[in-house]
Amino acid sequence: MANSSSIPSTPLLKDELDIVIPTIRNLDFLEMWRPFFEPYHLIIIQDGDPSKTIKVPEGFDYELHNRNDINRLLGPRASCISFKDSACRCFGFMLSKKKYIYTIDDDCFVAKDPSGKDINALEQHIKNLLSPSTPLFFNTLYDPYREGADFVRGYPFSMRDGVPTAVSHGLWLNIPDYDAPTQLVKPRERNTRYVDAVMTIPKGTLFPMCGMNLAFDRELIGPAMYFGLMGDGQPIGRYDDMWAGWCTKVITDHLGLGVKTGLPYIWHSKASNPFVNLKKEYKGIFWQEDIIPFFQNATLPKDCTTVQKCYIELSKQVKEKLGKIDPYFDKLADAMVTWIEAWDELNPPSGVAAEVANGPAKGK
Repeated sequence: MANSSSIPSTPLLKDELDIVIPTIRNLDFLEMWRPFFEPYHLIIIQDGDPSKTIKVPEGFDYELHNRNDINRLLGPRASCISFKDSACRCFGFMLSKKKYIYTIDDDCFVAKDPSGKDINALEQHIKNLLSPSTPLFFNTLYDPYREGADFVRGYPFSMRDGVPTAVSHGLWLNIPDYDAPTQLVKPRERNTRYVDAVMTIPKGTLFPMCGMNLAFDRELIGPAMYFGLMGDGQPIGRYDDMWAGWCTKVITDHLGLGVKTGLPYIWHSKASNPFVNLKKEYKGIFWQEDIIPFFQNATLPKDCTTVQKCYIELSKQVKEKLGKIDPYFDKLADAMVTWIEAWDELNPPSGVAAEVANGPAKGK
């Protein structure tokens, strides 16, 4: 169990943050996270068979949605939410009305730092999000806003205020987040290196975002956190979080926002089957050689002043340039537009979300 000494007496952002968890199984893993997660509201997105009962440990404040809820709430627009894939988590991002989101996979457990102390991943993510980012000029002591660090000699004073942080991307000990070919070559490799660092990803630099330990400011970047069309009925899988990351990075760069990576670590407990993964990934492995240059060269016009406008513009460019690779990208571009329409329907500009009749399963 987690050490009580690592739990803040007043949970940070208790009423401003939701935890989103996609799952197909009982959530026994929450017991290990109880000291850190119990004060917060959970949004659980049940993938797969909606008739299956998912058990949640007692004491947690949660709402649970399955495919029936997605279809009921979104109607024809439900087609933009992936089925039989963890990409379904983005439905929880859309439903939340909190300022911040933390999302975690159900095979991730509390990790320990080198001293043996349990890591409160959520607390570190919050610290990352509440301090600025420095995407315009790299600080060689990494995050200058962390305790014990600062800007190094030669760092321009005019840039030391930084920019608002939109995304905090955490890492993992034990099972690395490798693609299928690397898994096959290194089946026994484990990540045992704990690097005590947080850094801002520079402007103009893309990164492979992993969704298993991720936090973001929903008000700053939420509509861009669409995990694409993956899983059942689609020709590709395991690129959901990376697609969201590439789109998000282009948009944060354009809007003058920051993305941090590094701490916190979680313990990734289970290696997925590399042969199954290869079947899901193989088209993406080829396609990404065109997708990456596309995002590296993507530019957004000055009149794209909101995340939604940026995302719609990006969808047009996806259709125009990536649609030549495969018809899937035409379908994905259309789904990107549908996603924004659904987001705006559930999150009207007034900030008052449409009331949902016959609400989801809830617990406390």
